[in-house]
Parts: sequence; structure tokens; C-alpha cells
Amino acid sequence: MEKTIDESKQGESLILEQKEGNKRKLFIESYGCAMNFSDSEIVASILSEQGFNTTQTIEEADLVLVNTCSIRDKAEQTVRKRLEKYNTIKNNHNPKMKVGVLGCMAERLKSKFLEEEKIVDLVVGPDAYKDLPNLLAEVDEGRDAINVILSKEETYGDISPVRLNSNGITAFVSITRGCDNMCTFCVVPFTRGRERSRDPQSIIEEVNDLWSKGYKEVTLLGQNVDSYLWYGGGLKKDFDKASDIQKATAVDFAKLLDMCAVAQPKMRFRFSTSNPQDFTIDVIETMAKHKNICNYIHLPVQSGSDRILKAMNRLHTREEYFEIIDNIRRLIPDCGISQDMISGFPTETEEDHQDTLSLMRYVKYSYGYMFAYSERPGTLAERKLEDDIPEAIKKRRLAEIVQLQRDLSEEVMKSNVGKVVEVLIEKSSKKSDAEWSGRTSENLVAVFPKENYKEGDFVNVKINSCTSATLIGEAVGYSENN
Repeated sequence: MEKTIDESKQGESLILEQKEGNKRKLFIESYGCAMNFSDSEIVASILSEQGFNTTQTIEEADLVLVNTCSIRDKAEQTVRKRLEKYNTIKNNHNPKMKVGVLGCMAERLKSKFLEEEKIVDLVVGPDAYKDLPNLLAEVDEGRDAINVILSKEETYGDISPVRLNSNGITAFVSITRGCDNMCTFCVVPFTRGRERSRDPQSIIEEVNDLWSKGYKEVTLLGQNVDSYLWYGGGLKKDFDKASDIQKATAVDFAKLLDMCAVAQPKMRFRFSTSNPQDFTIDVIETMAKHKNICNYIHLPVQSGSDRILKAMNRLHTREEYFEIIDNIRRLIPDCGISQDMISGFPTETEEDHQDTLSLMRYVKYSYGYMFAYSERPGTLAERKLEDDIPEAIKKRRLAEIVQLQRDLSEEVMKSNVGKVVEVLIEKSSKKSDAEWSGRTSENLVAVFPKENYKEGDFVNVKINSCTSATLIGEAVGYSENN
């Protein structure tokens, strides 16, 4: 749940500029969070050097890869159906086609896919993408291939990702991999391994490269960006063994954010995802210091009840979360804040549920990602807690959370009417080709007449009205960031 799932992008197949001389065809499809889509760009970059060009026609593909997610049961079921479809095409149309599974499901269901069900030729975990050339050589020889070893070092900092299906304006840059927070509902520590951070210099180089190619906004990406810590390499948990010089020159997330903002003062920066237990006040202070760091924080809380937070192994309390919110509101009064919330976690009472609703009212979230609890195999909750809340109660509580969030979102949208806000133009509006659509610093969608503006422009927009999900206004000129 920590990783935001964009439903509109699920199952998206990736398009890459064709490289002259490449003879083999790759079809690659992604499910899950932004980290998975970013990983698919890394995979495409590696395979481009191995003679593969992407195709959107499965039937002509030499290699079909699906980048998978284990965070929700729905994602797993969807991927299984896709694998069945690939195999039907393979059996009926293209017997030479090879099928592979990448990512989080690959690590968790490796033997099931390869040995029991025999539905794939290749299984590659999130830390093994550099091994793809060797694994493909095995497959070409007629052998199944597998590498799901989780690394303590791999960050892919030396691979320049190919930007796939990009609008050429916004991009993701991965800064950490893995997670050390053993939340009881989450499979990420088991599928992506221990937490390690990427060399800050390689991050700045990637940001500079994106700017030179015309990108205007970067989202720094990690399972838990706030725990970013570079001291010359190595796991975060081993930092206490670092030398005095390593500790003195270490770069934490606040410093990295500052480095990015200074390196490209005209580029906007966002980050995702944050974890309240690691979120420090110096991050808020850095955001307040730089105009080009967006006033928006995705700060998952999962529950408003201290008892449930403890059962989830969330290492913060309700009051500590409120303290973070108070500091954000004090230093960045207009900051947009969004949430992840789970209804019906094991043992949740009606009182616990009411605590969640009261927390939401206190924070006044801009929007959120809300789910009924779904037991995931391999998690601590599955091993130690009984999924004892009836489905009907889960759904009713979820409906109440969703309705409250709708009300709060509407309140936030209405509070922007009459204001002038900066919008980065990303694309034409879905509803009208005569209007641009973009996002404010607070991550709210705004639309306005196109006039003479173009994609990638930073524009000041006066907000005249709104719907529950969109600000509607008119441009009043370019912003100082343009």
C-alpha cells in the first residue's frame, strides 16, 4: 500500500524509439507502482543493447515480459490472466516466443511459474536486470532461466533509463531501492530486499541530463525516500559501522533534495513515497527554502488508530503524525498532503475506524488512495494475524473513508477558487482539445484555454471555478519559473 498505484497506467505496454540494426522484438507490459514503470525503462535500456526493439504487437514479439506487482491480489490475478493470453498466442501463433516475468511477483512465485505451472521461460527479480543478457542466452539454448537473488548493492545508478511512453516533460528518477520497514501488511521488504541508496552524483547527473533533453519536472522515487542515506555505498542499517569521515560527509534526503533544487533551479521537483517514521523537519525546511520543490507530500498513514498502527508495525503514533502535519502547515501553509488508508485491518474495531475518520478531518487531505485490507501471502500479517473483519464491514468502512475524502477533496479544490496558481502544462485536456491540462505545485489538476501557450510551459493561472477533481481557470501569463 505504500506504493501508489495509478490505475490508468496498469498494463501499459512500452514504446521505445527504434534502434537501427536491432532485429529482435520486445513486448514489455507493466503493472503496479511508479517504481515498476521506472524499472521497465531500465530493462528496455539493457535489452536495447542486446538487439531488441519494442513492439506493441504481441504476436510478432520474440520476447514478452510482464513487470509485476505483489501488493494487491487484484494485480496478481490480472497478471495471471495476461500470462495465459501470452501462452495462447505462443502456442497458436508464435512458438519461438519466450515469455518472462519481472519484478515482485517473480521473486515471490518463481517456482510456481517455472516448475509447477510451466507458463514462463524466464523469471527475473527486481535486482537482477543486469543479468538479463546471460539469462536470455540460457533461454535461447532451450533452458529455463531464473535469477531472483536480492542484492545489497544494486541501485542501477550506472544505467541511463530509456524514457518510455513519456510526455517529455515529467520523469521519475529512482534514488533508493528496497525497504527496511517491516510493515506487517506489506510484501515489499521480501520482494525488493534491504534498503540501499544511490550515489547522489549519479542522481544529479541524471537530473541534469533530463533538463538538457527538455524535461521540466522530476519525481524522486523510492519505496521510502525519507530514509535515503548515502555514505559511500552500503546498506542503511550498516551506517553505524561507517567511518567518521563517511558519517561527516553523508548525504541524507534533505541534503539530496537541496542538491537537486540548486543543480536545476528552473526544474520542479517532487518525491514519493514518504514514511512518517522517517520524515524529518529538515525535509520540510528544505522544501520551504526552494520555490522549485513542489508544495506537496504523499504521506501514507494507513490508520488513525494507535492500536492498529502498532499492529501494522508502523513505527509512529497518531500524535507523532499530527506533529508532522502541524510542522508542515506552519512552514508550508498551502502544502497539499495525500494519504494511503486501509480499512478493515485485522482486529479493527468501530472505535479504531472512527479514529481514522477523525484523523482525516484533522489533516484535510487533498486526496488519497484507499483500500479494503487484502491479506498478502508471505507478509507478517498473513503469518501472525487472522483476517477477521467480515468483507461487508470492510466495504462499509471503506465507503465511509472514500466519502469523507471526497468531501475533503472538494473543500481543498474550492479553497483554490480566486487564487492565481502556477501550472506546468503537461498535455491537452481529456474533455476539450481547446484546453491545456497540468498540475499545480500542490499536485492538483488544472485546465485552462490553450491560447498561445505550449506543453512544458510554466503558466500562472487564475482559478475561476472547480469540480471535485479539477481546477478550472484562465492563464494570466508565464510564471517566473518559465
